[in-house]
Order: sequence, then structure tokens, then C-alpha cells
Amino acid sequence: MCPVALASFVTTLQVSDVPLLAANFQPKTACSSCNLAELCLPVDLTQTEMEKLDELSPLKRNFSRSDYLYRSGDKFRSLFAIHSGSFKTQILHEDGREQVTGFQMAGEIIGLDAISTDMHACEAVALENSVVCELPFNKLETLSREIPSLQRHLHKIMSREIVRDQGIMLLLGSMRAEERLAAFLLNLSQRFATRNMSATHFQLRMSRQEIGSYLGLKLETVSRAFSHFQEVGIINVKVRAIEIVDLARLKSCLNSSR
Repeated sequence: MCPVALASFVTTLQVSDVPLLAANFQPKTACSSCNLAELCLPVDLTQTEMEKLDELSPLKRNFSRSDYLYRSGDKFRSLFAIHSGSFKTQILHEDGREQVTGFQMAGEIIGLDAISTDMHACEAVALENSVVCELPFNKLETLSREIPSLQRHLHKIMSREIVRDQGIMLLLGSMRAEERLAAFLLNLSQRFATRNMSATHFQLRMSRQEIGSYLGLKLETVSRAFSHFQEVGIINVKVRAIEIVDLARLKSCLNSSR
């Protein structure tokens, strides 16, 4: 999309039926030149296929901490690839309680919950200053029919979502509090490693309260589990900075009651 067309598009685009300001956008970056392409795109695209994908012209949108990417009930128009920063997804119970359903980081795609109903079933909130690439689903769907490997990749992403949901059910149904926290930290460790970041030193972008909501634990229980892991020398904790001192022992916590 040329700069003139982009400027026109930004002034008219609406998401969730609320006009967006041009200041919320960054200049587009071609998918082929993005340093996260290997995380959110198929690895076996030909040069021609990549050029076609670049024509999708994903728009980058800026979000500040606590900004909503979309809300429950919003009409589905796009998927979103996180370029930088992180988000949480959550559902709102009838009594007003928020239930965290996931944490997403750079290189991951969110918005899949709305494909079947054309309406978002949850809401996505930025955990820090973040940038996302907006991928209009109608264009993505058309392109996936032209590029079979892209279609397979989208199916893989959806499959991962199913596996993730099954993992959450396992966490909430059969694991003790310390096992749940160990599984959570190990999952973050693996995801950071995939991004060529430290698997043992990282910053938590979510609060203890949000972790508890995700794991089905009370805040006090989460705090005690963190304290116990630190007392026995498995991790070091400084506010939200985490150092996994003994990765093998942390993994062994998953089998401690089996």
C-alpha cells in the first residue's frame, strides 16, 4: 500500500466501531524483513509467496499498558501478530470478576477466538507498551488459498490453541499449587528460549494477581509458592525479575506428587 493510500486508510479505518487516530499507527514493515517472521510465518515460503504476503501490508498499531486491543463482543475483522510487548486475554464473568485465559508475547498471533462466530469471546489487554501487526482476516483467508503452506501454518496455530486450552485444563484439574506455578514458569522459559532470549533470566510482565487468575489460585497461594521456590534455591525473585537457579529441580516439581 502506497503512503498516500495508507494515510487515507488510517483516517477511515474503524475497529470495534470506534474510529482510530493516525497516531496509533506506525509505518508498515514488510513481513519479509521482520525479525519475528520465523515465529509467526511458515518457514518454507518461496520468494514469490513472500512477495505476495508482503502485499498484505500489515499495519502496526501502538498500545500503551492497559489499553484494549479488542473487547468481548467486538466484531471480528482481523488477527493480530504481536510485534513487540505482551498481552493478556481474559473473560469477564457475570459478577464482574475477570478470568485471565492466557498471556501472549512477541511473535504470537491473537484473535483466533472470534473466527467461528465473527465476534470476540474474550478481551485482549496490553501488559506493557506494545506494537501489533493487524492482519485483515478476509485478505489473509484469500491469500492462504493461494499459498498452501500459509493455510497449513494457520491450522497449526489453531491446533496450538487447542493444545494450550487442554494444558490449562490439566493445570486446573490435577496439579497442586506449586506444580501449577512450576509449569507456568517452565512454559515462559521455553517461550523466551524460542525467541533467542534467556531461558533462566526474564521479567514477568503480569502481576501475581493475574498469574493467580490464570492458574486458578488465590494471590496468597501464588505468593507462598514463589517464596517457597526461592527459599529452597530453585529461583531468585526480585519484584518481577525472575532467575531460575535450578532448572532441573523446577522441572522435577511437576512430578513431585506422582
